[in-house]
Amino acid sequence: MKRAVIPPEETARQRAYEQKILALRQGGLAHVVTYGCQQNVADSQQLRGMLAAMGFGFTDDPAQADLVLLNTCAIRDNAEQKVYGALGRLTHIKERRPDLLVCLCGCMAQQERVAEKVRRSYRLVDLVFGPQALWRFPELLYEVLTKKGRVFSIENERGAIAEGAPVVRDSAVKAWVSIMYGCNNFCSYCIVPYVRGRERSRSPEDILAEVEGLVRDGYKEITLLGQNVNSYGKDLETPLDFAGLLAQIDQIDGDFWLRFMTNHPKDTGDRLFAVMAKSRHIAPQLHLPVQSGSDRVLRAMNRGYTRASYLEKVRALREKIPQVVLTSDIIIGFPGETEAEAMETISLVEEVGYDALFTFIYSPRPGTPAAEMPDPVSREEKQVWFQRLLDAQNRFSAQRHAAYVGRKVPILVDGLSGDEAWPLSARTPGGRLVHLQGPAEAVGRFAQADIVDSNTWALFGHL
Repeated sequence: MKRAVIPPEETARQRAYEQKILALRQGGLAHVVTYGCQQNVADSQQLRGMLAAMGFGFTDDPAQADLVLLNTCAIRDNAEQKVYGALGRLTHIKERRPDLLVCLCGCMAQQERVAEKVRRSYRLVDLVFGPQALWRFPELLYEVLTKKGRVFSIENERGAIAEGAPVVRDSAVKAWVSIMYGCNNFCSYCIVPYVRGRERSRSPEDILAEVEGLVRDGYKEITLLGQNVNSYGKDLETPLDFAGLLAQIDQIDGDFWLRFMTNHPKDTGDRLFAVMAKSRHIAPQLHLPVQSGSDRVLRAMNRGYTRASYLEKVRALREKIPQVVLTSDIIIGFPGETEAEAMETISLVEEVGYDALFTFIYSPRPGTPAAEMPDPVSREEKQVWFQRLLDAQNRFSAQRHAAYVGRKVPILVDGLSGDEAWPLSARTPGGRLVHLQGPAEAVGRFAQADIVDSNTWALFGHL
């Protein structure tokens, strides 16, 4: 399949729309809210970059804003309800200030059922567009401003790569770099392939140039993003797999840590582990979502691996990188899952011994195969299974973190915490959170920390 790349003249046209809006409005304040995953965070940084080019400043107070942009998530029902709640609160602000511009974008906005609900019930929303139209934000906003009407752009586009958008990053220490977009896996519970389109890879030249620029600008932690980074490069004319891309980035000179997410177990293996093991910059950390420990449930989820093959990958990883910090995602209560199958998941968690987990009770997503599956188990029973999972993982996380106490560990001081007792926030190479005592001038530096305490979720130390 030929790669879909937006021609430079088309992206230049978007930059021209930014200048038109700058001339039309002469400034204003924007309030940008991001829901969901790291890819949404990276998308919001591009959207803020475009807004800044249009002359907008930024505010944390929606009541002071001239434009509010909600970048939404569709992965769970709870995320959608938060967005509807935010729109309800914005209704009162718009009643007082009819000129307020309200924009809804992201994965939730891409769904036809959501767009129709917004069209009918949330008339305060002026602009709705999905992830695949993000690069056209300046043009769409210009249409809202000049035609004085609502604009919806949620066509089921193929999806493309658009380079050259401005970016306003959240931090001067840590940066997200998207290396690919979309997903081809179609896990039966997941809406992402339907709203973000098919997999498409950025060129290695563009990725390397972006990372080199970030290193020159002093960024110390760079995280590569994709729905499944292990699929990177399959659509490139000159084949280059993800391990090969990592090896090229690792050759960049500078003092920085390199992370990446998310990985799919079916595509993760020895070649990646070998590149990680001998690298200068790649952090000893891997997020490897297993979702379930039951082979039957994994088949129903369309995950493409078995419990045994997953465990074999974990063993191979730890042989190559004994100090690796391993995390995962777990879904409890998938449709048709029995108590015995949920306990298989807990037994896998205990066998692997993860450093941390991201855990969820299954949330049906309309439009996915799993949403049509029989689901006879009550939410209350699923909650009991879920609590057993949390208890098992919390015990192990606490033990893992307690083993750090009394040790001196390398860290990157990445920000201020707002906590007087532990004013600094830091991360270990494996991504463990450290609440730290030390001066504010340490932010942005690599250092050593003496770990003096721990709990289930974090470490505590002195610079």
